[in-house]
Amino acid sequence: MQVQELVGIVPWTFIAQLCNLFIQVYLIKRFLFKPVNEMLEKRRAKADAEIRDAEQAKSEAQAIKAEYEQNMLEARTQANDLIATAKKTASLQSEEMLKQAESQAAAIRAKAEKDIEQEKKKAVSEIKDEIGGLAMEIAGKVIEREISEQDHEKLINEFITNVGETS
Repeated sequence: MQVQELVGIVPWTFIAQLCNLFIQVYLIKRFLFKPVNEMLEKRRAKADAEIRDAEQAKSEAQAIKAEYEQNMLEARTQANDLIATAKKTASLQSEEMLKQAESQAAAIRAKAEKDIEQEKKKAVSEIKDEIGGLAMEIAGKVIEREISEQDHEKLINEFITNVGETS
């Protein structure tokens, strides 16, 4: 009986198994790892591109936000300037209107005083004429004679002077 060796190396079988292993590694590398690696590289490149696009979009959004905030600040400044200008204009207009109203009131007051003075002169003139007529009648009756124009004027003026001094 022959004893078989439990562990033994048959050189031709070992060489065949080694060749088989190299062929399998080559085939797996060529047909499995290479396409998988290419697909993983494409995914990685796509992910990197999306990350770059997202970062670019984020930086653009920040730039737009900064520009928007700057525009809002300028708009607020302009609005405040417009409000200040409007207040100043309104103040100037109100002052001008007050001055005009005061000047109109002064003109009305001066006109009223002038009218009053004219009415006073008119009333004095009318009273003068009436008093002159009355004085003529009274003097005519008292003296019973007719007075000349010059005497008449002199009497009227004396009477008005006396009346003016008493009032």
